[in-house]
Amino acid sequence: MTEKYENALAFAAKKHEGQTRKEGIPYITHPVAVAQMLAQQGYDEEYQLAGLFHDLLEDTDAGEGEIIALAGENVLAAVKLLTKEKGYNMSDYMAKILENPMAKAVKIADRLHNLRCAVNANEAFRRKYIVESIEWYVSLSDEIKTAVIDLNNTLEIPFTEEELWQRKTKDL
Repeated sequence: MTEKYENALAFAAKKHEGQTRKEGIPYITHPVAVAQMLAQQGYDEEYQLAGLFHDLLEDTDAGEGEIIALAGENVLAAVKLLTKEKGYNMSDYMAKILENPMAKAVKIADRLHNLRCAVNANEAFRRKYIVESIEWYVSLSDEIKTAVIDLNNTLEIPFTEEELWQRKTKDL
């Protein structure tokens, strides 16, 4: 772990301090997991920093200048694309992410981690998350497809194979 990464991790941890995931665990575990997934997939430190910072603008008072100072312009550009603005349009949001390789890699890791953690959510949320994942994300990664199937298998009454895959996935 480089000093740059350690500084970025400390910053993200401080900004997410007091926030928790649905499971009640500290929120920082999510961006750390996303960054670790990117590292395991062979992405460089810049991508990992974008993973650490992907929710900062949306969920904390972190400023763009702070992100630039710690991680640079490329990371800020990806984080801005990953930040959902109020009243955003999902089609436009995804189209912009897919134009930026760093934002795309982070979004895939983010969705994959969230799918794996969604087992802790209630049945209604899991159903909604499965449908959203099929509509917008499953075409991006075989791992996401596998995670959708795994999450589907946790439902009291799982979607049938036909119900899952007859849904039209978005061609972006």
